[in-house]
Amino acid sequence: MTAGARLSGPHWRRVVAALANNDARTAYAQIVLGAKFPEVVAELNDRRRNRAIAALLESGLVERNADNELEVSEAIFRDLLTQQPRRQAQRGLARFMRLGRIERYPANMAERRELLAWIVSEAIEPDEHLTEKQVNERLLSYSDDVVMLRRYMIDFGLLERTPSGSSYSRHDET
Repeated sequence: MTAGARLSGPHWRRVVAALANNDARTAYAQIVLGAKFPEVVAELNDRRRNRAIAALLESGLVERNADNELEVSEAIFRDLLTQQPRRQAQRGLARFMRLGRIERYPANMAERRELLAWIVSEAIEPDEHLTEKQVNERLLSYSDDVVMLRRYMIDFGLLERTPSGSSYSRHDET
């Protein structure tokens, strides 16, 4: 595993989740066909329409242009297709991974800590403060069970959480 192996750009799960939502999918289809904001899913109430559009913006399927109008991202699918899965090595931490995701957690606690520390160093920059949602989005590249992964990181002292739970940061030992 190399330090530069982290995937960047849009995440395919967020795109699929947005397209799985009927309101967001309908809004996306209308934007693809050239509809402007007031006409996009006009039959929905403001709250549902805003949530659908927010999902499309967060997924990267649509973006705002210079005139603040919604338009389809020209690069989203190309960017998703260029993301290559990481190769699985047979030694070291990679033996616990498959296609860049945790396949199983090491039973040995020292190895488990090493695996978690590597993921934290890949997913979170030093001195970066993230919301729980942002942490979960980053950890989604490594596991579907981001709650358990995040809990392990906190339990091992690799990730720090404010007492209110509003902010997470990487714990770097000095």
